[in-house]
Amino acid sequence: MSKLLIKCMAVLTMDGEGEIIRNGEIAVQDNEISHVGPAGSTPEDFVPDRVLDCPRMMAMPGLINCHTHAAMTLLRGYADDLPLMQWLKEKIWPLEEHLTPDDIYRGTLLCCAEMIRGGTTTFADMYDAMGRVAQAVDESGMRAVLSRGMIGFGPKADRAFSESVEFIKEWHGGAGGRVTAMFGPHAPYTCPPEYLKRVIEAAKELGVGIHIHLAETLDEIKEINERYGKSPVALMEEVGLFELPVLAAHCVHLDDNDIEIMARRRVGIAHNPQSNMKLASGVAPVSRLLEAGAVVGLGTDGAASNNNLDMLEEIRAAALLQKVHTGDSRALPAYTALLMATAEGARVLGMEDTIGRIKPGLRADIILLDMHKPHLYPLFDLYAHVVYAAASSDVDTVIIDGRVVMENRRILTLDEDAVLEEAQRTAESLVSRKEAKVNG
Repeated sequence: MSKLLIKCMAVLTMDGEGEIIRNGEIAVQDNEISHVGPAGSTPEDFVPDRVLDCPRMMAMPGLINCHTHAAMTLLRGYADDLPLMQWLKEKIWPLEEHLTPDDIYRGTLLCCAEMIRGGTTTFADMYDAMGRVAQAVDESGMRAVLSRGMIGFGPKADRAFSESVEFIKEWHGGAGGRVTAMFGPHAPYTCPPEYLKRVIEAAKELGVGIHIHLAETLDEIKEINERYGKSPVALMEEVGLFELPVLAAHCVHLDDNDIEIMARRRVGIAHNPQSNMKLASGVAPVSRLLEAGAVVGLGTDGAASNNNLDMLEEIRAAALLQKVHTGDSRALPAYTALLMATAEGARVLGMEDTIGRIKPGLRADIILLDMHKPHLYPLFDLYAHVVYAAASSDVDTVIIDGRVVMENRRILTLDEDAVLEEAQRTAESLVSRKEAKVNG
């Protein structure tokens, strides 16, 4: 058994507001936190194999990215400043038709490297060739909730369903328990009720949840209302989706009835403020959702619509956007915003008993931020510092499942230079293949 002792200037446990342990220490045995407390409080019979003595650093739970499309790192900067549907139909989907499983693997490795550097330890992904995505997750040492994206009409609908079932059977609980699998029907406007009911039954049989885009744009609201006479959220309740654990991305355009349904059904909501702003999709009513008791976490969305996977930026954007949108500077305070990226993010993914807090019995997903920086002094409110002042470059050390995957800003699980070079070659080849087909 491996034993690690972390000593630091402070521990943000995210296990109740005010739960900051100054001059704290964390004992990790194998992949689990066995003790957290002030200096000198670790039981004497805990004899560490290694001590990380970090007097200038602050420990906190690893950040949780509740919604992204990992391999879209390859499309970063390819198509910008367009509305969502035009962006998808004219730029993204035509290029994605040329992606191979190897492309997706390399794009996911790039995503993992970027997220580790920014302190993200867990992410929820929806894309294609998910077996290759899972391999990249396994190699990187990250934790992930993976779902094969599914379009519920056309010739590929049945293939997407069968591939999803195969992926779930192969990878759910894989990578030493770091991979969780879900079904990934894309959205109500791409997956009709009959298809969704088929997915729901399969999810019940396999004991997994569902990851879906929901109420993202006004175009979606209009289309679903015209087809079915109700909102996308009301339609999903009608078809029985919320009888299962659901991760719903975006949830921008919600009426009072939608909010009541989502809170009552305990739907996990992934708020993606920067992507929603960039695509002009709108501002999600996060403050109203939280007041209603809904479960809300944060996500970056894919790097093609953000354009990075920096969760510290996302936390800041979420807090500031709610303040200006509501006209209330007290909206979404720092602690609440940080909770959405840690403990509440874990609840969104149904993993609150596993990750999201620094607490004995939970998995050791821990990040260390170097607080000895000009932009972080004086050290008054540590929650506010993380939310309003910290940068991803402040993340010094990342521990996932008890394993040190980055130390002194150096990723230990991946050859970062090789990942970057392969990603560049892959992206250039992808665009060349698309252009050759168009011109040929």
